[in-house]
Order: sequence, then C-alpha cells, then structure tokens
Amino acid sequence: MTGAEIVEVCPRDGLQNEKRVVSTEDKIRLVRGLAAAGARRVEAVSFVHPKRVPQMADAEAVLAGLGPLPGVRLAGLVLNRRGAERAAATGALDEIDCVVPLTDSFGRANQGQTTAEALAALPDVVALAAGAGLRTTVTLAVAFGCPYEGDVPVDRVRAAARAAAAAGPDELSLADTIGCAVPADVTARVRAVRDACALPLRTHFHQTRLTALGNVHAALAEGVTVHDASAGGIGGCPFAPGAAGNAATEDVAWMLHRSGYPTGLDVEAVTDTGRWICGVLGVAPRSAMAAAGPFPTAPPRPAAP
Repeated sequence: MTGAEIVEVCPRDGLQNEKRVVSTEDKIRLVRGLAAAGARRVEAVSFVHPKRVPQMADAEAVLAGLGPLPGVRLAGLVLNRRGAERAAATGALDEIDCVVPLTDSFGRANQGQTTAEALAALPDVVALAAGAGLRTTVTLAVAFGCPYEGDVPVDRVRAAARAAAAAGPDELSLADTIGCAVPADVTARVRAVRDACALPLRTHFHQTRLTALGNVHAALAEGVTVHDASAGGIGGCPFAPGAAGNAATEDVAWMLHRSGYPTGLDVEAVTDTGRWICGVLGVAPRSAMAAAGPFPTAPPRPAAP
C-alpha cells in the first residue's frame, strides 16, 4: 500500500482564528517543531491584510526567521495578486495556496470577491507564482457547505473545478470550511472533480461535527492521499461562523498508520507539539491522541524456557 501525505496547516489555519496573538518567535518554534516531528509540507503563513487577520501580520518575519529547513516544503496562503506578490518576494516559499470561494456570500466576507471574480483573477496569480518558481494549489473553499448560503451543489463544485484547472495550477484542494461534510458528500465531490479535471487532489476537513476522520477515510477510498491537518486540532476561519477546529494531525496520522498508509510523521512528537502550542494559546488540545494516547501495542511474549 502506498503512503499518504499530511499537509500541516497548524501555523496558518490553526492560529489564524485564535484571539491570543502568538509571537513571531513561537511561530518559528512551532514550524521547526512540526518539521522535527516529520512534517515535510507545512503551510506556514498567510499573506492577508493585517487588519483583517492580525494573527498573520508577521508572515514575512516568520519566514525570515525560520532559516533553512532541509526536506521541508513551505507554503503560504494568498487571496489575490497582492498576496501572491508578497509571497513571491520572500524568496522563502516553495508553493502558494490560492483560495477560490464557491459561494458569493462567503467570498465577499472572506476576501471581497465573488466566485466569478476569484476565478477570473486566478490565471494571473498562477502565472505570477510560476514565474517565481512556486507551485500553486487552488483551494475550493466552502466546497461542501456555506455558513451563509447552506448546501453547495455538486454541480457548482464541478464547474468551479473545471474553471480553476484551466488556469494551470498544480493541485486542487476541496475544503470543508465549516465542517459540515459527511463521507457520502466527499465521495460525490471527489468524483465530480475527477470528472471535471485531471489535477491531483487534496482535502481540507474541519472537525466541527466530528466527521473529519470519516471524511479522510472516504477520500482515501477514492484514491486521494493528500490531506490537510493541524497539530492539536486547532483552527477555524474568522469569516466562517462555527468553523471550529481542523482535523488533528496526530489523529489523522494515527488512523492512516493503522490503516497501512505511512506518513513519515512521529505521532507522539506531533501530539507533544500540539499540546505545546495549545498551551501557548491557553486552550485545551482538541485531539483524541492528546486525550487518550496511541492504542497500546501488545507486550512482547516471554522467551520460551
């Protein structure tokens, strides 16, 4: 069985909705701790307006302070061309993640764009990234449900995936921004996107309604082996009411390992890192591994006399 890849989003999605602002030094320590635990793809920052998301105001300083992390690909989230320009100017990133909202209501709240406007701007952003040597992921936000408009039809996901793929990104991500998806929704949307384009797929699930792990498993059954997760299970979106908590990295990794999909992550080390950053934030970890620990293995049998 092939392995699976976890994209660690704790430094970005994990922190962005927290009220206690984390210092630049602790953000650097977080990224380094996750890399030491085996994370090889980390969404470290986002390039958004500091007045809108104060937690992400020091993106350039975080990247400048990190220094080399051999074997680790760093990503930054962007919402528009200006964000992509900032990301490229750092010279410290390997990829960007560009958000396309699938409802106009969420798009206006999140980034001041409708779906059509975000899709129209996408080719320019992808070209800018490519010119800077950066890979591009397009995340289809609220691909399962919107806090303002409710259910998002599968046909809308299919059409947006086709339009986004035409811009030439390297990867497409389906995001359950508010944590409303169930496994049947995942199956339907993965198949719809596959019908629309041939891009590699990735998922982003929130644990709001305790369905994230089942959703990862449903995506695996459809052959999707790249999944976002956040150490400690922290995270949310400032512009999506009720979007509480990401799938916890340690929980996803433990499930994948037990299912025969190696990830290269040290589950206990990730759990410890999640506990640490939750302590910095003054919140309790939101992961099963932090509460229960890994399932114990059987002790070795005594040697025969």
